[in-house]
Amino acid sequence: MRKALLLGSLAYGLLLLGLTTLNGVLLALAVPMIVFLGAALLYGPGTLALNASRTISADRVFENTPVTVRLSVTNTGGHLEEVLIEDAIFHPLHVVDGQTSLFTSLAPGETAVLEYVVQGQRGHFAFPDVRVSAADRLGLMQRNTALAAAQEITVLPQVLKLRRVAIRPLRTRAYAGPVPARQGGSGIEFFGVREYQTGDALRWINWKQSARHSRGLFTNEYEQERIADVGLILDARFRSDVHAHNDSLFEYAVQATASLADAFLSDGNRVGLLIYGGFLDWTFPGYGKVQRERILQALARAEPGESLVFESLSYLPTQYFPVRSQIVVVSPLCKDDIVPLVRLRANGYQVLAVSPDPVHFEAGGLPPKAEVALAARVAYVERTLTLRRLQQAGIQVVSWKVDTPFDQTVHASLGRMPHWFRGIGVEA
Repeated sequence: MRKALLLGSLAYGLLLLGLTTLNGVLLALAVPMIVFLGAALLYGPGTLALNASRTISADRVFENTPVTVRLSVTNTGGHLEEVLIEDAIFHPLHVVDGQTSLFTSLAPGETAVLEYVVQGQRGHFAFPDVRVSAADRLGLMQRNTALAAAQEITVLPQVLKLRRVAIRPLRTRAYAGPVPARQGGSGIEFFGVREYQTGDALRWINWKQSARHSRGLFTNEYEQERIADVGLILDARFRSDVHAHNDSLFEYAVQATASLADAFLSDGNRVGLLIYGGFLDWTFPGYGKVQRERILQALARAEPGESLVFESLSYLPTQYFPVRSQIVVVSPLCKDDIVPLVRLRANGYQVLAVSPDPVHFEAGGLPPKAEVALAARVAYVERTLTLRRLQQAGIQVVSWKVDTPFDQTVHASLGRMPHWFRGIGVEA
């Protein structure tokens, strides 16, 4: 539009000056400009009457899964000679195939189709409005508009399949499951010996113990196994997010939380999730596939945040978790996190700390210098002391170097413990 105004002003000035001075040369110079301006007004775009619609192949995918986006723009108005259609894509989504812009012409009733493939990291994304620019071939007249084509996509965090994760809360629920219930009955692991009662299976009779006593028979008793309440706490404080070599330790913490939630839910446990950072994002406890989807959706939205209120783990809302249940904290762990976690343990909760190793993660991205190695060694000693103090308080600790498969680390630390070791309650 500015070009047309400039051209019109120049033509009008030449025409007025030529008529005033009766100079034919100036009048002749104004004629081509008037012709160009007339052509632009004749063939230029009028009011843009366009409709846009967007379809995607899936609105819920896991990380790095390709999604096909198809954008259709229909012209319900007059003929448009030159049309530029642009669809914006924001990080961390990126285009892996196709183009997000199209330059074409649209006749009345014609539809232009734009198709491309995107993929990216976890998150919840809303596609913005489509930008459309229409102009004449001379580029003098141009009109711009934004077309709403609302569509959203949720990229869920990657879920790693884990083998059995052994937990031992002080309290279990009434339904059968994989968690030792600290009560005698039918089960797999030996629990003790008691006097024989009518109805006991003969195969459970302990003949050696019965032979030592003359008053009657004795039968073996096994430990019952039930389901449990598990509360997952993801540390989303800004201070806990370490960045190194264009990577974030928080993303590994999210991945670990998703994998643990999947493992606990697969065993039939009731699982809830608390994301503790700039604010509290609480997913109420539940069972099965529906709860798994709720937790993954919450983890897809999780971002590190900063808050003066939630700067310390001391403000964990323990009322969210059933008394004497299992709490799993996924955090790099700072030195001042010891007291809040020990307090949880003292209040009767069975606490498991899964800690992505920030020292190993950050040191791996630094140059191999002597001062770097010394600083890493000092930080590692401090971290080792922190983890050891937690273990001495009866808290299980899993230290995860993120370049090691998570399943391998968890299975080495939390594989099913033998019966003789279960009473200790502290990871060796």
